[in-house]
Amino acid sequence: MTSDPDSGNQSRHIGLFGATGVGVGAIVGGGILALAGVSFATAGPSAIIAFALNGVIGLLTALSFAEMASKFPESGGTYTFSRKVLSVESAFTVGWVVWFASIVAAVLYALGFAHFGLIFLQELAALAGWDLPWMHQAWLVPALAIATTVTLAISLMLKTGGGGNAANVGKVVVFGVVILGGLWAMTRQSGGDTSAAFRPFFAGGLSGLIQAMGYSFIALQGFDLIAAVGGEVKQPEKNIPRAMILSLVIALLIYMPLLSVIVAVGTTDGQSIASAAAEDPEGIVAIAARNFLGPTGYWLVIVAAVLSMFTALQANLFAASRIALAMSRDRTLPNAISRLSKGKNIPTISVIVTSALVCVLVLALPDVSAAGAASSLIFLVTFAIAHWLSVLVRQRSEASPPPFLSPWYPAVPIVGGLSCIGLAIFQGIAVPQAGLIAVIWLSLGGLLFLTLFARSARLRDVSSVASNPELSRLRGNTPLVLVPIANPQNADAMIALAETLVPAAVGRVLLQNIVVAPHDWDPQQDPEPTERSHAVQRELIHASVRQGVRAETLTTVAASPMEEIARVARLHRCESVLLGLSEIAEEGVATPIEGLLSRLDTDVVVLRAPKNWHLVEQQRILVPVAGRGGHDYLLTRLLGSLARNQNCEVKFIRVVPTNTSAADLKRAKKELDRLAYDNFGGRCEREVVSHDDAIAAVVERADESGLVILGVQRIGPRQKLFGRFTRQIAGQTKCPVIVISRRG
Repeated sequence: MTSDPDSGNQSRHIGLFGATGVGVGAIVGGGILALAGVSFATAGPSAIIAFALNGVIGLLTALSFAEMASKFPESGGTYTFSRKVLSVESAFTVGWVVWFASIVAAVLYALGFAHFGLIFLQELAALAGWDLPWMHQAWLVPALAIATTVTLAISLMLKTGGGGNAANVGKVVVFGVVILGGLWAMTRQSGGDTSAAFRPFFAGGLSGLIQAMGYSFIALQGFDLIAAVGGEVKQPEKNIPRAMILSLVIALLIYMPLLSVIVAVGTTDGQSIASAAAEDPEGIVAIAARNFLGPTGYWLVIVAAVLSMFTALQANLFAASRIALAMSRDRTLPNAISRLSKGKNIPTISVIVTSALVCVLVLALPDVSAAGAASSLIFLVTFAIAHWLSVLVRQRSEASPPPFLSPWYPAVPIVGGLSCIGLAIFQGIAVPQAGLIAVIWLSLGGLLFLTLFARSARLRDVSSVASNPELSRLRGNTPLVLVPIANPQNADAMIALAETLVPAAVGRVLLQNIVVAPHDWDPQQDPEPTERSHAVQRELIHASVRQGVRAETLTTVAASPMEEIARVARLHRCESVLLGLSEIAEEGVATPIEGLLSRLDTDVVVLRAPKNWHLVEQQRILVPVAGRGGHDYLLTRLLGSLARNQNCEVKFIRVVPTNTSAADLKRAKKELDRLAYDNFGGRCEREVVSHDDAIAAVVERADESGLVILGVQRIGPRQKLFGRFTRQIAGQTKCPVIVISRRG
């Protein structure tokens, strides 16, 4: 038996403190140090209101995130939410851009850490009286950024945490000291009256306030990274929502008083905060701290900046690697990325790939500021998507609502989503290059998906839906399987298989009973068709009750049963049609079912089973394959559905001639491994059989199995469903056979 490469699970080792640390590490410090200046220059003192309003939008967004994270406590964040609710193509698009946004954010924080780290070292050298001209070389910043990224990557590969809690505590303490120093300075200045520094409060007017919101919202981004590592959080239903709210509250408790003291006592006499920020927007926080605390204040801000950039880099690396891990498990990125290290279950390859991309972008990005704006734009768009997804999840999860429900629904997702869209539009207008970069990255992702990942990703998605039928409901689908039954002896087996394909909780099983009678039929003169139909209908009801399936029944009158089945399938837009067959005719003899196939545009499943056969009793399933057929999606769906309801053992076999060369035999084994992995995740046996009679080889192994699944393709309206191979297998074994044919 071969193990499933996806079976490794990460342990839940991050508690509330650690999860909050991920959010605080990403939010606090870096954003306000980089964006406070441009906000003050645009809006004047009212930039404080801009940050407060952004805090409200952030809290609304965190509530929507928290609701979905409690419902889907897995790593991946917005990507995981999209995968549960949207198509695999849409989920890939979201995951691809969010991964990029987190990587670019990591690039910015790596460069920021290098920049402030060098300032710190240069100031120390100046205090010591050392003249070190090499410290002013331009190459030092990217070199230090790459070295720091590599160091953190090694750290993330050696330990399971990711919050950087020691550094977090350090920077919070430093910011606390700066704020207390500012409050002390306020009490000493003009008897504590600093109101003049706040006039005019709305220096930039309403437009300036809105612009400041657009520039600074990304300073509160980071709470979403907690959802991105949700698969490693203990008691996620409670800890993820709490950590998100706590991290935002901690950030606002630091930001609001810090911004207030900067306005009150951070400028020289006669200078407004707007003019001071316009002169040096990037250094306004450090300059303000030096104004009210002297050189000590300046040093404290530099230390806070170094710690903030470090923790933000660590949090974004940690979260981005988990987004890549989730995408890889869904086969929307190479499978190797999902491999976990032995013992600690750390996604080592994912960390390496993510960190390598950060290092490459540090050197390759020609316009780092435009890339940062693109990152902000992407985050805002995905936040809006998250609000929309939370509405869909709430509407489609009435039977199993999320453990955490955000208050004030639906105002929270509506107001939050519209606010994020508005800020995203502003970002796109303010920095047009941001949209261009996002489009280029999205185009590259679309090309890679279609050429490398599409088939495997779609098969994995089909398997996921089959294994977890709730996904159909979350995506707004109510699949319908049509089951025409003429022989009551097959009713139990047919209904059980239909329920396996489409559980009643997410779809519908429609049992069709056809009264076969000529067009000029007179029920009074010929009651036999009616009586036969009543007997079948009664047995269908009894069989449904025995199987515990709430099936619907439909009785129609028709002269041609096959034409009637096709008509009903079209009328009700059935996803699949399940047909029963007592025997598959010998070669050369056409069957009515084969004529029906030319009229159906649905998936078709044909069951040939003995009387009183029960699906639940069968555990060994044999799947003969000759290569990649057009029925892969239906096969994956069927195997996933069967595995959901029973502990089945699946075996894929491929028969090759005895004179097959060693190279071709090796290639056949590799192709069979790939096919088994695509169709059943690799959780099965695989065997390549050297035999000159493929039918005899399959029959021999079929006699040891409880069920054989054969896939056939519908090539055209005149193509027979049951070719020589299918007919011979069915004729030489009494083993139950399921023949599947995917819609044309």
